[in-house]
Amino acid sequence: MPEITRFYGIIIKIFFRGEHNPPHIHAIYGEHNGLFEISTMSMLEGDLPSKAVKLVQEWGARYQPDLMAMWETKTLKKLPPLE
Repeated sequence: MPEITRFYGIIIKIFFRGEHNPPHIHAIYGEHNGLFEISTMSMLEGDLPSKAVKLVQEWGARYQPDLMAMWETKTLKKLPPLE
């Protein structure tokens, strides 16, 4: 699964091949994982700690148009980390 960015120990990935709806990203933080819907940035499933969830949601809100464009065009693009 290609990596889009990483920040504060969180790795954000997206996968296109055989992917299913709704459009989403994967967040990995140590042994924890979360699946976030791009349109709402809500965690659909996973066990990320609440602080990591908030960081992913803050980052995702900034880059939501880029993430949707990647999902729709199946074109990977590296995005800046959360600072």
